[in-house]
Parts: sequence; structure tokens; C-alpha cells
Amino acid sequence: MQGHLIAFEGLDQSGKQTQAERLRDRLTALGRDVHLVSFPDYHTHIGAEIARALAGEREYGPDVMQLLYVANRYEWRPELERLLEAGAIIVCDRYLASSVAYGEAFALDRDWLLDIQRFLPRPSVTIMLDIAPATAVARKSADRDRYERDLALQARVRDSYKRLAAEQDWLVLDGDRPKDAIAAEVFMRAAPRLGLP
Repeated sequence: MQGHLIAFEGLDQSGKQTQAERLRDRLTALGRDVHLVSFPDYHTHIGAEIARALAGEREYGPDVMQLLYVANRYEWRPELERLLEAGAIIVCDRYLASSVAYGEAFALDRDWLLDIQRFLPRPSVTIMLDIAPATAVARKSADRDRYERDLALQARVRDSYKRLAAEQDWLVLDGDRPKDAIAAEVFMRAAPRLGLP
């Protein structure tokens, strides 16, 4: 069977983790070998450095932050390639587009952000869960990291995601609905693109 990588994108608190887990469970029930990966992966050395920066313990420019995020994905590259070659389905909570959306929001060059990720596996399907920045704040009012607290930044990130979605034929879903309804639509719309019944 052909391997696939499915990427969930969107603002923080848009439901990416919840929907990634639900899709993993549904595909597993169909007998597929499914692996859930979240980026950034804070368990690696690079991921730990990202966590320190987001907590305000380190000061890096926007370009260095995106290089760290991309390097964190490259840490996973051998494993992602191995799983795909074995026919597995990988469900990612954030992936390539996050660096483009957040990088663009900090006025970084879009072509550069795409170019430095060109050797990473491409998603078969990208699913954007769209919510307004104000909704994200309402869902998580405490313990927000420095990116989450900046509503103007979040608005720019959302705009970038929408441009990418239109250009690259993503599945865009309204994330401000009940979880069950979103999960049903995720599977209904993603299954044909994955060749699933």
C-alpha cells in the first residue's frame, strides 16, 4: 500500500491535535499502519531549544526561529521516509506550511522558507482548520506562549495560511464547530485523496 503524509495546519487552539488524533484512530480502525507526529517535537535537542525560545528564555530572530523549526523536521526526515516507504500513513500536527505562514508573518522571504524545506517529504493532503485569532484566545486564556499572545501576528499567520490553501488546493474546514462534525468532514473529504473507501 502507498504511504501518505497528512498535515494539519492552522492557528494554535484550532483543534489540530484533536483532529489529528481522531483521524489516526479512524484510519487505524481501517487496518492501516498510522503514526501521529507533532511539530515541533520538543523531545529532541533542537525541539528543547525551540521550547526555551517560546518561553522567553532565549532571544532569536525570526529567521533563526524558522531555521530551528525546519531543522526539527529534518531530524525526523529519515523516520518519515522510512515509514512512507513501508506504506504507513503519517498524520502531522503542523508541518511544512507552518514555517511559511509564521515566517511570512515576520516578513521573511517566502521562497527561502519553501526552499530550505525542499528535501522533506511532501504532504499528500494538507488540512487547514480555520479559526479567528479571537477564538484561539477564548479557547486558551492562560499560559500562552509569545506567539500565541500576539493577536496581530496571529491574524497575519491566518492570512498566509489562507493564501497557501488557495494556491495549493488544501482542504479548508471551519474549525469553530463541534469536534465530531469536523472529524466527520475531515475523513469524508480526505479519504478520496488518499484512495480510501
